Amino acid sequence: MTENYPSNEQFEQAVMVLNEGGIVGFPTETFYGLGVDIFNEQAVDSLFRLKKRDYSKPILVLISDLNMLSGIVSEVPSMYENLMEHFWPGPLTLIFPASANLSSLITGSTNTVGVRISPHPVAAELCRRWGRPLTATSANLSGSSPAASAGEVAEIFSDRIDYVVDGGKTPGNKCSTVVGMDENGLCLIRPGQVEFREIKATLLGHLKGSADIRL
Repeated sequence: MTENYPSNEQFEQAVMVLNEGGIVGFPTETFYGLGVDIFNEQAVDSLFRLKKRDYSKPILVLISDLNMLSGIVSEVPSMYENLMEHFWPGPLTLIFPASANLSSLITGSTNTVGVRISPHPVAAELCRRWGRPLTATSANLSGSSPAASAGEVAEIFSDRIDYVVDGGKTPGNKCSTVVGMDENGLCLIRPGQVEFREIKATLLGHLKGSADIRL
């Protein structure tokens, strides 16, 4: 997926920047993302200011494995279990009830958090080395097109970003699909790389039509 895999030194530098509360650009299976420590409110606030992002908008989060869910969600809806097994790692973001210890900056005061596991080798390795959940908001100014290469990240943010892990050009095209739950069951929040009909078909095949699922 990636044209040039970063060196060990690049990963070490990125983790050091994250530990110091900095902002790191890195490639994902969709576009380049911007990563900060989700438990460092100052770092998260810097991310909002860098992107000129509305504070009411939640920030999506990457994890490297399911064990990381316990620190950021209050429960795992049973309907999600088959989706995680089938689509993770992959460009499917699931909206979970957020843990009480998660900052309202991450949740946008919604008491929910969007999470996925990235299949991109660079994003996955960075998250694994970091060892904690990582923000994965797109590398762009709010309302503008996301960056699909390290060069585009540098062009957008100039010297205002602390470090960029160059993993080559990303596929671009579509962002991750975002799915949540409402009173009627599963609902589509943002269309993306994974078609909602495929998600529903996977879930219906598992539940044998026992759940009420709608668009």
